[in-house]
Amino acid sequence: MASGSVGGGGSLSEVYSSAKRILLKARDGIERLERFESSSMDSPDLASSVKRDITEVRSLCSNMDALWRSIPVKSQRDLWRRKTEQVGEEAEYLNQSLEKYMSRNQRKMLEAKERADLLGRTSGEGAHILQIFDEEAQAMNSVKNSKRMLEESFQSGVAILSKYAEQRDRLKGAQRKALDVLNTVGLSNSVLRLIERRNRVDTWIKYTGMIATIVILYLFIRWTR
Repeated sequence: MASGSVGGGGSLSEVYSSAKRILLKARDGIERLERFESSSMDSPDLASSVKRDITEVRSLCSNMDALWRSIPVKSQRDLWRRKTEQVGEEAEYLNQSLEKYMSRNQRKMLEAKERADLLGRTSGEGAHILQIFDEEAQAMNSVKNSKRMLEESFQSGVAILSKYAEQRDRLKGAQRKALDVLNTVGLSNSVLRLIERRNRVDTWIKYTGMIATIVILYLFIRWTR
């Protein structure tokens, strides 16, 4: 290709060579970005560099378009027109590839942010739910402990009343023997009635205590259900 024969074609050839060299660099950058994407990596600096290369090729393509139009020989002019169009088409193709990559990358970043926000909200709600469960578990344990203590108190009360009943039976036997003795010595009727009244009071105290204990336990069990 003789530069003199194309009337400025030498300058056009230099611009064309520069455009092809930059296109090769931009194509290599696109391939590297796609490899990074498949490895879940990101390289914003490389994407910016590729964008600058494509912009520079477009600028060189505009210069080539002005230069080939000034070539006087039609065959040479048609040749450089086709070369200029090819450079422009390849630059456009690389630009579309870069825009698709950036769109996919932006979508992935948005999805990652949404997942992070969702996990943050879920973590906060989960902690709140766990706190509620913990408070309810503590309340249930407190109720169980209170119920167990009341049942133990009830059992203790029943045991005490049972012992009291046994003691009362023994006392009644002793009282009967004492009454027999007193009758033999002529004790007055008023003293005998006093002793019998005391026996009735003891009986009333015993059964009242048992009934009160049973009622309290029944009401507590109904309240904890």
